[in-house]
Amino acid sequence: MAISDNTFSMSTMYDALPNIRSSNTRLNPLFNLMITDNLTRAHFKEVISSRLNQRQLLSMASLLTSDSDAFMEVVRNKIGSTRVQMLLGMSDDVDAFFYTAILRRFLHIMTDKYASRVAIRAMSVFDQEKRYVMYEHTLYHALDLACEQHGCIALNEVITDADDPCYRNLLLDLVARNALFLSNDASGNFVVQHVLQLRNLRCTHNVAVSLRGHCVDLSFRRYGSYIVEKLLQERETMVVVVMEFLECEGGRLMRLARNEFGNFVVFKALRLTKDMNRADLFWDLAQKLMPFLHLLRRSHGNNIANILESCSITTRFSS
Repeated sequence: MAISDNTFSMSTMYDALPNIRSSNTRLNPLFNLMITDNLTRAHFKEVISSRLNQRQLLSMASLLTSDSDAFMEVVRNKIGSTRVQMLLGMSDDVDAFFYTAILRRFLHIMTDKYASRVAIRAMSVFDQEKRYVMYEHTLYHALDLACEQHGCIALNEVITDADDPCYRNLLLDLVARNALFLSNDASGNFVVQHVLQLRNLRCTHNVAVSLRGHCVDLSFRRYGSYIVEKLLQERETMVVVVMEFLECEGGRLMRLARNEFGNFVVFKALRLTKDMNRADLFWDLAQKLMPFLHLLRRSHGNNIANILESCSITTRFSS
């Protein structure tokens, strides 16, 4: 449904709302009010919180949600999204209209830059029953959301803000089980990075299990290297990564250490094994890299060469 360019004054809205019906002739003015900047945020908030009664708010919510395509046009608009968010949480009856409208187009809303903010806001202000249904929808669509440019951002926000530990853990488990697939996706890798940043030990362990045997490959790529670096930050998962480095062929480890992204991972592995008092792993990795010192000097691996030169292998036996 197209939204016209008719202007709409506040006084007109007061006159129209008591008699609103779902007809196109009256839809356009209200929808234009929602997406044009003829009102400041403060003025709009004052109107909906102080000047409109409950019956008028219900009429407004009913009209805005009566047509799914028109509702999508509003929430996909930056101003429209902000104003719909301001209407959420005003009453359970008003929320009921928006709840139904959001669920009808849940995936489309959650994968849009501005519309997703409406759904995220709804999950924070709706009553528990509505929130749980929205969490269920998020779980069902989680992988589709993770692999979409704006959907991955929305999913990350849900994971962070979910107030029910059960649903939050279900989302974390889903991401961890699919960590390899997501780590190789242009958008999905941001979700894996995000759950690792939460420093949830159980989730981090499960991600490491899913990525075991693939850490070297991931370290050669920009976003994959970020994921492996985050695994190195926890003692348990650091061992998984370093052991994979030690088990790989020497020439391949050398290429990783010289790689524009991999060099940061190998450098961090050396630094953290030392900082975490895992001298055994530090010296094993240093010894494996030492034959390639001259090659590291003429590459992105110069930082690794500095570490190798600063501690002679013989120090291991003299300490």
